[in-house]
Amino acid sequence: MSRSTARTLVIAGLSVLALAACTSNTPKAEEDKAAPAEQAAVKNDEPGKKVKIGFSAPAADHGWMGAITKATQAEAKKFSDVELIVAEGTNDVNLQISQVETFINQKVDAIVLLPFDGAALTPVATKAMEAGITVVNVDREFDSPFAARTTVLGDNHGMGVSAGTYVCQQLKGKKDAVVAEIAGIDSLPLTQDRSKGFKEALADCGLKVSNRVAAEFTVESGEKAAANLLQAAPKLDAIWNHDDDQGVGVMAAIKNSGRKEFFVVGGAGSANVMRDIKSGSSLLKATVIYPSTQGADGVRLARLLVQKKALGDLVEVEVPRTVQLYAPVVTKDNVDQYLPTAFES
Repeated sequence: MSRSTARTLVIAGLSVLALAACTSNTPKAEEDKAAPAEQAAVKNDEPGKKVKIGFSAPAADHGWMGAITKATQAEAKKFSDVELIVAEGTNDVNLQISQVETFINQKVDAIVLLPFDGAALTPVATKAMEAGITVVNVDREFDSPFAARTTVLGDNHGMGVSAGTYVCQQLKGKKDAVVAEIAGIDSLPLTQDRSKGFKEALADCGLKVSNRVAAEFTVESGEKAAANLLQAAPKLDAIWNHDDDQGVGVMAAIKNSGRKEFFVVGGAGSANVMRDIKSGSSLLKATVIYPSTQGADGVRLARLLVQKKALGDLVEVEVPRTVQLYAPVVTKDNVDQYLPTAFES
């Protein structure tokens, strides 16, 4: 499941590098030998140097987290020049540290690491970088910029903004609309970021969160939280539920209540929610993506970094330091585009 704070997207081409090359003191012959950005962009998927990548993530005790590992393994198989070593998923910080130590001893070329606890894994990730191993940090950030070459993030604040914007569009002109929110674990920064973005987007169209409860990213907690919400709010126009896994319980509570006067927006982007959206017969009208492809993206980036290649669609000749993935809204109109990469709750 998603556990990170959002950071600013750093994914721009730096044309000044090209200018520097033209005005440098490097002999012309040597400049001609250098691989131009266009060449890297065209050929970056072609087989190259063999890359051994170690991958470690928390236990797959949540649909989203299970999808992370599955997508990572599937992506690695697409490349004949990638060997992926997958450590067993664990929520034991000390065991995950030991897994990274093993990768270091195995002298892998790169490590793609989704830490159970970013702060706790920072020292060993830094150790790997100091040993000359390329580290790609996924989802939960390290405490030090020296612990990873590149970080792949979702956008928790953006999830809230996207959900709030969609709700505003659907309730356009209805200034007395009652909007509810079923959050995840309130103590987590990611939950706080999602709620902040949701509140900001609603405020932009003159709405506010009238009723709010928090769950724990589980089916059971989602059902309990939703039941409490429905009892406290006799009238609702819209509900945003932060997490589609806990949403299984949320929808069970709604079904038990018999109420149908509102619509529901999900969060994270599970396949079962998308199927409900596609059916058109559910109160679920949309969900906001928190990509479960982050580990797969980490493998692609690790491969490019080790092979000294660039991203194909950028002018920049280096892989960016931070890549933050977008949080799109999935509706009946575009659901077929996102179903193939959705996770099962």
